[in-house]
Amino acid sequence: MVKEILKEAETRMTKSIVALEAELKSIRVGKASPALLDNIRVDYYGSKVPINQVANVSAPEPKLLIVQVWEKNMVEEIKKAILRSELGLNPNTDGSILRIPIPPMSEDRRKETVKLTKKLGEDNKVAIRNIRRDANESLKAAQKDKGISEDDQRKGQNQVQESTDKFIKKIDELIVKKEKEVMEV
Repeated sequence: MVKEILKEAETRMTKSIVALEAELKSIRVGKASPALLDNIRVDYYGSKVPINQVANVSAPEPKLLIVQVWEKNMVEEIKKAILRSELGLNPNTDGSILRIPIPPMSEDRRKETVKLTKKLGEDNKVAIRNIRRDANESLKAAQKDKGISEDDQRKGQNQVQESTDKFIKKIDELIVKKEKEVMEV
């Protein structure tokens, strides 16, 4: 019983870290990365899909993204979606190819990006703590229902806390790494 509760908590915490990593990849740092466009969705025959499902995205140079659109009628749709995003990018059309120069980030933009990064980290820490709370409540309920002993409950809560500490440390490491990447000129 305790093992199942711990396993579920660890699984949920891991999913939270994976989601954070994906979000951090899509944050602009001043150099080209195909992941930069991952969160942008385009209208494709009535449904919103990520750009990488209607085009190839590559970064042949550190300051340039190339989007090779598979269907010529999607070029304008993708261009509009990129312009609507808050990334501050201005794509140039060349037939069925979009060239997106990545401008250097201003100091203010870098500071805003660091704030956003820290907010994402805090949000994920809150999620981890909520998972800890849920696991602890499950342990208390199991002990109350006589499913586990009081000692097992205490040991379980200690293990949940160790997992929580480990995942929060991982979040801190990811945020510090991203901050260094953003502030690097």
